[in-house]
Amino acid sequence: MLKIISEELRNLVSSFPKEDQIIFNNKLLRIDQNNFSSITSSQESKTIAFIDGGQAEIISAGNFCLSFIRIGAEIFEKNKRIGSEKREFYLLTKARWVKDELFYENKIFPVIGIKMVREEDLFISSNDQSIKSGIERAAISKISNVARRFAELSLATEIQHKFDFVVLDGTLEKTFSNEEIYLSRIKENVSSLAKSSSLFTVQGNSPVILLNKICSLGAWSYFLENKSYFVKLHEKAKHIFRFEGNQKVLPFLINNSNDALFLGYPYGLILVDQFARVSNEEKNSLKMNFLLKAENKEIAEYLNSSNAHDILDNLG
Repeated sequence: MLKIISEELRNLVSSFPKEDQIIFNNKLLRIDQNNFSSITSSQESKTIAFIDGGQAEIISAGNFCLSFIRIGAEIFEKNKRIGSEKREFYLLTKARWVKDELFYENKIFPVIGIKMVREEDLFISSNDQSIKSGIERAAISKISNVARRFAELSLATEIQHKFDFVVLDGTLEKTFSNEEIYLSRIKENVSSLAKSSSLFTVQGNSPVILLNKICSLGAWSYFLENKSYFVKLHEKAKHIFRFEGNQKVLPFLINNSNDALFLGYPYGLILVDQFARVSNEEKNSLKMNFLLKAENKEIAEYLNSSNAHDILDNLG
């Protein structure tokens, strides 16, 4: 059976034609060799802030959810780490019925400092298309994804005047309702790099695979439209990423993309991912610290209705 499947897959990948078009923003973009540009490293001294976020669901029931969110920035100059920024907050989301519709209402509790996200921007219908999965209402825990994204953009806005460039993990496209409020505040020196891309060609091929096959340059960028590119940040890299924003930062990303752990991916983004990540150990510690308080015993009763999956996961 596996032999038959393997043969079917080999036939699939070998049947893609060289002449193709990329489907991007509901447009067909012809693949053009003139859209390739070589990227060379720069020895100028520029500061770059790499931003990413992490989150953990601390307590969740059907009608409420408590999440912990951490947003981090790692600062580099001349390919050396020179500092970091960190913002943390708790997000309490509860279901609220308003005018024949179920909405998710939120309260933000900063660990230190002020709120990075306006609570009213997170007041979202459970049937909002940007957070729904299929035909069912969005799970209440989905709101933490929205809050994290807004907070990442908020941190970029806060520090963009301090550094030459800011690079976010992900894209600069609107994904969630009200996200345009935060996107509108970022300046020209803010860019993004996405590890994965869901784009396809007209023939059903992967643009990143196709472009890598037809380009003979070492490190390169391929222009799509506006400020969107595909980029290869090391001549020996096996991965190509989607880049949006100010291409003036690319020569400096070349310098930062030599780590053997992930050749061709900026080390600053690797580091900030680790910095912002909320580990399972930290998540469990936060949960226990909260539930072991005597005044919170009643809350545990609500969790019994939603922790069946956790029990099954721990069996065996």
